[in-house]
Amino acid sequence: MLGTKKTTKQGLKIIIVGCGKVGSTLVEQLCREGHDITIIDTNSNRIQEITNLYDVMGLTGNGASYSVQVEAGIKATDLLIAVTGSDELNLLCCTVAKQVADCAAIARVRNPDYSKEVGYLRQKLGLAMIINPELEAAREIARILYLPTALEVNSFAHGQAELIQFKIPEGNALDGMTIARLDQNIPIKVLICALEREGQVQIPSGDSVLRAGDVISFVAPRSKIRGFLSNIAVKTHQVKNTMIIGGGKAAYYLASQLLHMGISVKIIEQNKARCEELSLLLPKAIIINGDGTDGELLKEEGIEYTESFVPLTGIDEENIMLTLHARQVSDAKIITKVNRTTFRNVISSLDLGSVIYPRQITSEAIIAYVRAKNDSKNNNIETLYHLFNAQVEAIEFRVDSPSDVTDLPLKDLTLKEQVLIAFINRNGSIIIPSGQDSILVGDTVMVVTTHTGFDDLQDILK
Repeated sequence: MLGTKKTTKQGLKIIIVGCGKVGSTLVEQLCREGHDITIIDTNSNRIQEITNLYDVMGLTGNGASYSVQVEAGIKATDLLIAVTGSDELNLLCCTVAKQVADCAAIARVRNPDYSKEVGYLRQKLGLAMIINPELEAAREIARILYLPTALEVNSFAHGQAELIQFKIPEGNALDGMTIARLDQNIPIKVLICALEREGQVQIPSGDSVLRAGDVISFVAPRSKIRGFLSNIAVKTHQVKNTMIIGGGKAAYYLASQLLHMGISVKIIEQNKARCEELSLLLPKAIIINGDGTDGELLKEEGIEYTESFVPLTGIDEENIMLTLHARQVSDAKIITKVNRTTFRNVISSLDLGSVIYPRQITSEAIIAYVRAKNDSKNNNIETLYHLFNAQVEAIEFRVDSPSDVTDLPLKDLTLKEQVLIAFINRNGSIIIPSGQDSILVGDTVMVVTTHTGFDDLQDILK
């Protein structure tokens, strides 16, 4: 076994099987949050790389093997996370772990055949979570195409509230307005939670002045968002059609959702056999067999007139080049899928608009579960998103018992700096809070902060 422990950590004992893109992202984040990590992978070079970078133990072997799991310490483990490239191996790893130890188990499962049976599999195998990166990415893309003005749309309170990120256009009513004046001038109540200007991110106050070019995140009840955007003269109609480049799993999931929303779909895919599969799976979509990176083909298929364009090839560089090309030749809403997060600052500087990182979506869901499991104060995390290149966290907590933050007017709470209580969800009703409002047992509460690692609502207090 490779690696040495430098310190005794406070936190969960976690085994991660699979050290690919998602596995390494999880190692980085969970190490930062103080958990005791052991990694298992069949690739000894990959194990060596990660144990050199992080304070983790590494074991080369098959993560579904009983003897390998025992050597990795499964009997004293709190959580096993299986994120290898094989759905079946991930499910087998979790099944073995559940038989050997009293631990929670999470599996990454991407095959559409299994995605229809997630509830059954999770229940029968006793899994804490089954996560499907391509399906979650497709859901996020569909939410944006429903509201194409947005750069990002994140859903909270079981879809009752949404956190919308968008860039203030030149000449918009918000340009030059303070946040306090916004509340007075616009009848629909929203809360601006975070603001990015020239690469600097802040949690704004009522005195903060908004400027054209700022990227802001605001939260509101889902039913109020279109009304607010209409009030500030921003277009809110969903797109009528989309062109998708690449016919992989994410394209299938996205096309299924868009067709269900009444949006017409055209997919360009190079592999003829895959085109035939997609034609059977998606009879209402137009499937074109061709090279989606061929500019002439794109023109022939109507890139200049499409309302939205989504490159979903397996190659980040192709997706980025397709986005830049589409921006030159059309006015389409463009959403770019990027798998690697290594060059996020460079990608941000290209001003691509909406960028989706499937591995970040996967790691956020798992980290939210880990923080909730690690919390012993009965305020569990429901939802967690990273915003602005992970400089800001938006966390929804469930309040299960009285504490120092409950039953007091918010104005009487002494909050840490750069912390904002964005909404209170009380029995499905979304409250954009004032200083007079209080948090009650049974509520869920969303907090937006530049701090990292909050696993309990009381972490917001100084």
